Amino acid sequence: MTSVARTLPAPVRPPVARLALPPLVALSLGSFLVMLDVTVVNVAVPGLRASLGVGAAGVQWVVDGYSTVFAGLLLLGGGIGDRFGHRRPYLAGLGVFAAASALCAAAPSGAVLVGARFGQGAGAALLVPASFALLRAAYPDGALRARAVGVWGMVSAVAFGAGPALGGLLVAGPGWRWVFWVNLPVAALAAVLTRRYVPPVAARRTARRGDPVGQLLGVVGLVALVGAVNEAGVRGWGSPWVLGAFGVGAAALAGFARVELGLERRLGRHSDLRAANSRTAEPGGREPLLPPALLRDGRLAAVDAVGLLLGLGYYGMLYVLTLHFQLVRGYGSLGAGLALLPSVGMGLLAAPLSSRLAARYGPYPPMAGALLLGAAGFLGWLAAGPDTPYPVLLPALAATGLATPVTVVSATVAVLEASPPDAAGTASAVFNVARQVGSSLGVALFGTLLGGLGPVRGLHVSALVAAGAFLLGALLAGRVLRRGRAAGGR
Repeated sequence: MTSVARTLPAPVRPPVARLALPPLVALSLGSFLVMLDVTVVNVAVPGLRASLGVGAAGVQWVVDGYSTVFAGLLLLGGGIGDRFGHRRPYLAGLGVFAAASALCAAAPSGAVLVGARFGQGAGAALLVPASFALLRAAYPDGALRARAVGVWGMVSAVAFGAGPALGGLLVAGPGWRWVFWVNLPVAALAAVLTRRYVPPVAARRTARRGDPVGQLLGVVGLVALVGAVNEAGVRGWGSPWVLGAFGVGAAALAGFARVELGLERRLGRHSDLRAANSRTAEPGGREPLLPPALLRDGRLAAVDAVGLLLGLGYYGMLYVLTLHFQLVRGYGSLGAGLALLPSVGMGLLAAPLSSRLAARYGPYPPMAGALLLGAAGFLGWLAAGPDTPYPVLLPALAATGLATPVTVVSATVAVLEASPPDAAGTASAVFNVARQVGSSLGVALFGTLLGGLGPVRGLHVSALVAAGAFLLGALLAGRVLRRGRAAGGR
């Protein structure tokens, strides 16, 4: 028996697929730029305010205008990539982002700076959905894709968390304008690597035309709503200007929904998502900017809602905390950036961990758990005051710093799983729209709370709102998980 066993060939193990790094680096650099500029500007606020004479509402537009335009144009960017291929929009987005960054750095006035930030948002809206779709195409194997998404998410998390620290170093050194100059070499490197290592993705050739009416209504609606919340801190919630902006925003978004539903009916799209993506438009017909069928998929709708709540809670609180460390505690730009560094450390740990958890348990359990952890972390800020020792605040920083990248990576995996291949760009754009809308509203709302309630009470109320947003997100993720288990059991 022993001799027979020795003659049997050893079992052949399949080779372990290796993760190709050059495409991942090229695509991650674009994500790095976009996420860095969400937070790097925060610590530069006092410097640019003194240099350009920007008022309180103008400062919020410098921070918020980028996310608002980013959100407003993301669906257009996703649709462009799906129809014409994703590599060219990605490269074009890098070019627009770099040019707008140079204009930000050279801005002679607050108005020019706000306009250039709008330009950055337009470039980001082109490159982010294209990056997502190119990532999916570059790693068709599910296991490799999960690892790639983990690295991609880790880079985003590091960029987001490193923004305040890097911004503090630049403001304390060469000055706030270098917060924008630093984007140019990164964009150039990303473009070179993309041209060399990222293959183009086949375009979806159809006779469909764009949806300019829907795009205009969507942008007007978002800008009006964010503008109303921004200005409410200066003009008051009962101001005719603020009430008028709210009315315009609500009417524009209602019109957007009506236009999209009308286009879907006209094209004969079925409510079932797969049927909707197998149909072609009539020659010369217009395609909805946001196909309503995407939102009829309960998983995608829930993940998009989680993205909105995540953006509102975390990005809004990050803006508040940056001001708290500088204006209440007197840390200065560099000190405030270093005080937020625990979020960077947690991001380095969280992104690869979350990809492994999502691969093993699916995306929804880690998403729900992370959101619950983040809600608890926000409640920790209720103990913060002008003289509270910094170590007391570390658990809150660590909890939210860990929860946010885990949620983002898990949600990204969930969108990858739920979206059809020929609508990957649009599906990712919808998720990122939700995140950026949440970010814009969070910064506007929490900034208004600070102005109306004072720095400490405003911080506490903002923390309660953020905790509530994360808790609601956890409930949504748990609901999808329960539905999936119930469906699997039938």
